Amino acid sequence: MDKKIKVFIVDDHDIFRDGIKLLLSSGNIAEIIGEASNGQEFLEMVSSYSPDVVLMDIAMPVLDGVETSKRAHEKYPNLKILALTMFGEEKYYYQMIQCGVKGFILKSAGINELLRGISEVARGHSYFSSELIEKIITSLSNQSNQSDIATSGLTKREIEVLKLVALGHTNEEVAGKLNISTTTVRTHRANLISKTGCANTASLVMFAIKNKFVEVC
Repeated sequence: MDKKIKVFIVDDHDIFRDGIKLLLSSGNIAEIIGEASNGQEFLEMVSSYSPDVVLMDIAMPVLDGVETSKRAHEKYPNLKILALTMFGEEKYYYQMIQCGVKGFILKSAGINELLRGISEVARGHSYFSSELIEKIITSLSNQSNQSDIATSGLTKREIEVLKLVALGHTNEEVAGKLNISTTTVRTHRANLISKTGCANTASLVMFAIKNKFVEVC
């Protein structure tokens, strides 16, 4: 049996943390190895743990998810954080991504989606729940800045790669769909990050959404 993904949860609601622990305890994919009720508590505890994934609430007392993620990544740059969110918190997404968060999942998500998000982030990928993608597209529809596209100088192939990356495809999957090597895909991804000014894959997803490269079917 594969080793379980070690998860640390940071959320100020005891009942929610207990619910996540109960959900994960019923399977063989992930387990909660630590928990904190606010960001400051997490920062004081994290050095004693080696989590594969951190589930991070955004709105918390003492120290919120934005500042906690920022401080955590400054000290532990390889830390993989999946933000826990509710509808209405989209205004914090860019800030969280700039702080190194790998993706977002709704607190109302079912066990299958929760496990998928945890698994994807543990593998080093970004993850956005489908409901959030739709919500983000809607909220950004009136903020689309087409000059971002004009000044970024993206090539046709880079745009093709961007679309597939934004839809959650791995380098290998992108290579297969475009009939190119994974090395070429990695080069295109590096160029995309450089040209768009994005910090990571998660911010590339937001860039693609904002500029309408991806849409909800």
